[in-house]
Amino acid sequence: MLLRAYAGMLARGGRPNAYTFPPLLKALAAERGVVAPAVGGAVHAHVVKFGMELNAHVASSLVLMYAARGDNLTAHALLDAWPARGGGTPVLWNALISGCKRGRQLRLSCCYFVDMVRAGVARTPVTYITVLSACGKGNDILLGMQLHKCVLESGVLPDLKVENALVDMYAECGEMEAAWELFEGMQVRDMVSWTSVISGFVRLGQADRAKALFDLMPEKDTVSWTAMIDGYVQTGRFREALEIFREMQFSKVMADEFTMVSVVTACAQLGALETGEWARVYMSRHGIKMDTFVGNALIDMYSKCGSIERALNVFKEMHNRDKFTWTAIILGLAVNGHGEQAIHMFYKMLRAFEAPDEVTFVGVLTACTHAGLVDKGRDFFLSMVGTYGVAPNVMHYGCIIDLLGRAGKLTEALETIGKMPMRPNCAIWGTLLAACRVHGNSEIGELAAENLLELDPENSMAYILLSNLYAKSNRWEDVRRLRQVIMEKGIKKEPGCSLIEMNGTLHEFVAGDRSHPMSIEIYSKLDKVLTDLKNAGYVPDITESVTLRGFWLKT
Repeated sequence: MLLRAYAGMLARGGRPNAYTFPPLLKALAAERGVVAPAVGGAVHAHVVKFGMELNAHVASSLVLMYAARGDNLTAHALLDAWPARGGGTPVLWNALISGCKRGRQLRLSCCYFVDMVRAGVARTPVTYITVLSACGKGNDILLGMQLHKCVLESGVLPDLKVENALVDMYAECGEMEAAWELFEGMQVRDMVSWTSVISGFVRLGQADRAKALFDLMPEKDTVSWTAMIDGYVQTGRFREALEIFREMQFSKVMADEFTMVSVVTACAQLGALETGEWARVYMSRHGIKMDTFVGNALIDMYSKCGSIERALNVFKEMHNRDKFTWTAIILGLAVNGHGEQAIHMFYKMLRAFEAPDEVTFVGVLTACTHAGLVDKGRDFFLSMVGTYGVAPNVMHYGCIIDLLGRAGKLTEALETIGKMPMRPNCAIWGTLLAACRVHGNSEIGELAAENLLELDPENSMAYILLSNLYAKSNRWEDVRRLRQVIMEKGIKKEPGCSLIEMNGTLHEFVAGDRSHPMSIEIYSKLDKVLTDLKNAGYVPDITESVTLRGFWLKT
């Protein structure tokens, strides 16, 4: 947009001045496209052509652009070429430090601050704010503490923005005692001060403490509301996240794309399709742009709610896709039973020059599992390191064990476990045990159960699967023996939990639950369904119907 306006100005015979180039160069600093370097070079040429290279603000914008793009040699050369040789121009040094921070070169940003000190250049509040931010994002608490000492000695305090930067640095590094002490000692606080502390507690998983502080805030903006919503999402309290979002609406505070990513993520985890659909309408109605992050969250939400067609529609509408976009749609297709289509999407990803990562291969292997493509799955698994440079982790081994187990290749699955470079975890042995139960292989099943119980002696599911395996093989004496072990150890099975969304309201149930206000009607309907099934001639297989409630019953 700015470039078009600039080109239009030149076409009309306009002449740029010192106020023209800084916004152009700052916009180019944020660009990550293939043509960005060429366009940046062209604008730089215009700066020289119109004699603006000696203007401090224009020069600092050039330094910022090159540093943000990772071209540190050019950025530093511009700094050195300045008439004062970098000796008295903090604005250029600040631009260099800020550019590196924007380009996620956090360590280099801090190193340039040290060079600035050695060069004897005066530090400004902007310098401290920028470097403190780099320390926080880079988790460099030691340099951050040294900077804190420099700030105290510099005499810049009291300065609200610098104090906020100090609080945020300690909070980002997880040093909440120091952050809280600074926060309490502040004579003046604004929403940034409060939000930094709230976000710090959220990152440590202390959502309740964050909420208590959030409730005390004299004024809340979009950032603070989003921090609280995201806090509940990060700690797995998805229903509370949606409740906070509803409070945000009642408070007449407008959400942004960051808010909506957290809201849609909560909907995905709850399977709340209606609420997720409403969130999409809300974004459209309020002009919230669907950037890549929002699009990825929507694809994930629709996939987890079983609406893969809508997930594909979002994917097709997205103009900018990253590897997370491709991975989300591959995973979505895989878990919704479209294995062949997921693999086809993987090949499209490669043709789009997006490199797959660990999560992508979880999706591809899951697709092979659901489609029963054993040979294809083996090929993908073996190609991870050699072709794509991705080392398999325990999740990939879990996928290949599941693939082989479902196909009945239990011996090969056991051999694969033996070749794992890391120690098999409970999920690995549990997957093999479940496959043995399906295929009735008690020999390998007992071995899997033994290893699983060695890792987790209180794992009730191991006893259930092994007991069902014995029941399927008519080994009732072993079933009774397991029952005795369960009773002696006092092991209990955690009840299952289900969530159902009706008219935008989530209803939660556990096994045998009668707490719902409509439980009488629900159980009455269930009885009718069972009666209809019986009348239709359905006879359930109760061979494995063994229940753990402190003891075992065979029905």
